[in-house]
Amino acid sequence: MKVWPVPKSFSKSIFEKSFWENRTDRFHCGVDIYAKAGSSVLNIDSGKVIKTGIFTSSSMITYWNKTFYVDVKMNKELFCRFAELEKINVSKGDILKPGDMIGFVGCVLNKDKIDKNSPLYIQKLSESGNVSMLHFELYENKPIDISDNNYLGGNWFGNNKPEKLIDPTDFLKTCKK
Repeated sequence: MKVWPVPKSFSKSIFEKSFWENRTDRFHCGVDIYAKAGSSVLNIDSGKVIKTGIFTSSSMITYWNKTFYVDVKMNKELFCRFAELEKINVSKGDILKPGDMIGFVGCVLNKDKIDKNSPLYIQKLSESGNVSMLHFELYENKPIDISDNNYLGGNWFGNNKPEKLIDPTDFLKTCKK
């Protein structure tokens, strides 16, 4: 049985139109599940950790805080990317069950660095107070490599959606909340 990844999220649903949202200069590769920074992030289904690393930092974009990601290969050749984590509790090679602790929700945006020159959607997130979240992506066969020149912090800087990237909305709707 699949479990909801952020038990203490502000809501037990996701924003239906956040996947592949056009952000003028980029497209959003996943969905964001908003929660207080430090909230537990749980593994959804059985799988194996294939990669971990830094997802965002101020050296990439000035208004970003340092956050981490975890890629998990699930049993059905699907891959999940749990991202914008302030801390991770797993390592490459770990075998996970549904409900195992992945890490903790991070605060991805540094509100002190957001100004009128920042992208409008970033300004709106900052104004709304939604600066901490789990960014969740779903892939067939293999996730996008973090070092791909078109990919940065969960965004795709190209017009065509990568073939292996899947809208995770329906997948997340099947998780026990």
